[in-house]
Amino acid sequence: MADEIAGVLFDKDGTLFDFEKTFAPACARTVLELANGDFDLARALGDSVDFDIGRVAFQPTSIVIAGCAADIAACWAPILKIADDAAFHSRIDGLFERHCRDTATLFPTVLPVLDRLERVGLAAGIATNDAEANARSQAQAASIHHRLSFIAGYDSGHGAKPGPGMVNAFARHLGVAPDRIVMVGDSTHDMAAARAAGAVGVAVTTGMADADQLAGHADHVIASLDDLLLLPQFAAIAARER
Repeated sequence: MADEIAGVLFDKDGTLFDFEKTFAPACARTVLELANGDFDLARALGDSVDFDIGRVAFQPTSIVIAGCAADIAACWAPILKIADDAAFHSRIDGLFERHCRDTATLFPTVLPVLDRLERVGLAAGIATNDAEANARSQAQAASIHHRLSFIAGYDSGHGAKPGPGMVNAFARHLGVAPDRIVMVGDSTHDMAAARAAGAVGVAVTTGMADADQLAGHADHVIASLDDLLLLPQFAAIAARER
């Protein structure tokens, strides 16, 4: 029932934050820094994760879109001829945190949606395969941190998506069953996490995947976060606001 929804758990990049505007310039700065300014080496690092440093743009197949630092490190460590270890993973997270702080760009629909959820008493949170510190840093940079009661990353102790751990953790945080959670994301990883937890999965096409790629994995597919509140699960919002 619509009035049973207790909270909305959002993926971060491609859902709340414009992935290309936030991560593309940050990725360019990161690979250049790792390459010590050697553009050819930086290009090789970018190519290994389907990122074109010349165009400052990702391919839809990029591991950066839904992966975590360990996934990226597995591509970069052999090129840099360094150990693929926890220290390197931490360095990658740190570089992205620093650079994304300057480039963090919310979609224009985010604040109105968070406003409405807050007005009707629905909790909001973030579940991302980025590091938790990066998620908190971006949320603070965008001035939405105070609207989120829960922020989890791949390193928060709940596992990474497509596992259900972050969705289940949000449900525990709210003291409700997972079927009272709506998971909103732009990737099949997000929808798999929702389905595995028994939550409602809402796919949004503001990321790198289109509706056809997402449709078979989601309960609903929407074009914009504006459409989220038009779904049957949120029908009670209109009643509460009247």
